[in-house]
Amino acid sequence: MKKTTVTQELDGARLDVAASALFGITRNAASELIEDGVLTLCGKPAKKNVRVKENDTLEYERAELKQPDAKPENIPIEIVYEDDMLAVVNKPKGMVVHPAPGNYEGTLVSALLYHMKGRLSGINGVERPGIVHRIDKDTSGLLIVAKTDEAHIDLAAQIKEHSFKRKYDGIITGRTREDRGTVDKPIGRNPKDRKKMACVPDGRAALTDYELTEAYRGFSRMTFTLHTGRTHQIRVHMSSIGHPLLGDVTYGGGKTDFEKRHAELLHGQCLHARYIGFIHPKTKEFMEFEADEPAYFTRITELLGKL
Repeated sequence: MKKTTVTQELDGARLDVAASALFGITRNAASELIEDGVLTLCGKPAKKNVRVKENDTLEYERAELKQPDAKPENIPIEIVYEDDMLAVVNKPKGMVVHPAPGNYEGTLVSALLYHMKGRLSGINGVERPGIVHRIDKDTSGLLIVAKTDEAHIDLAAQIKEHSFKRKYDGIITGRTREDRGTVDKPIGRNPKDRKKMACVPDGRAALTDYELTEAYRGFSRMTFTLHTGRTHQIRVHMSSIGHPLLGDVTYGGGKTDFEKRHAELLHGQCLHARYIGFIHPKTKEFMEFEADEPAYFTRITELLGKL
């Protein structure tokens, strides 16, 4: 257990800023501790942007808080596009984006450091160089990487302003009442399990469009369009309306006979980041990229078509 008290100099500072200064950790690390509910303010979980007061108590308990520098590794990756400011990569299913407890090697960041010879933006620190946005370990598909701080700032602003376009292909259990619709529910940490996300009244705004692509017996292939980029957004939203993603045991999938029979092939949620579109920070040209679905996804649809 680590415990400290807010000093006069930090009176009125954001919680994540104060925690970073008082515990001697990076602001990213402080934010993760807060979002996980591990770091508390006066004994209670709080949001990272809450303002602290002098003499408030901050504490956290975690067996290990390792902040390793990401190391270059010669791991094959598919670079869809690259120039002097940014790159677009097609991440395979099963690869973690950046180092984290339990996954310090074999990450996308390690591969990027090797292939781009360390030329990545430093805004997110040594553990997440170049990473503007993330996709889950078991989600495949496209994400953008910033090679300069200028590009990182510009692209992050596009995401914040919702002008950054993202479409996903996924398969859900069951069939939605309407063939197309929108889920507009705020997302935050699950109060009963801080490792998971949930639709909660005091969460951050989250908006997902969905549209039926193909119907199977007991399952549906969907196209999802993200208007916001919350953690596990599609997975949480679809679970909240009773249609979790195929194979997503974290949010309610993995229970059907089909999922049990093909768990090894699925290995997590059936979700693919197929499309991204953005304005190039330098040329101001709108750029679009698409990635074909991975082999496992194609095989799953073939199996579903035979039900």
